[in-house]
Amino acid sequence: MKCVICKNGETRDGTTTVTLTRNGTTVVVKSVPARVCSNCGEAYLDEATTAGLQDVVARAVQSGVEVEVREYVAPVGNDA
Repeated sequence: MKCVICKNGETRDGTTTVTLTRNGTTVVVKSVPARVCSNCGEAYLDEATTAGLQDVVARAVQSGVEVEVREYVAPVGNDA
């Protein structure tokens, strides 16, 4: 797909680092799969990846963590 930010690059499979902050908790997740623009580096996450990252942050907030850095782990599907 054409990058919506720079309008010049094409996106390709890659990884990115995502930093999320909620209620005083900051979580940095490395090696997150994404479509990355070949020109500007903008990263696009799919819906399942985004939902998994939101769960990671919610658990960190619940546990009282202030700062956490981790490698991405794909969410386990609930195919029932």
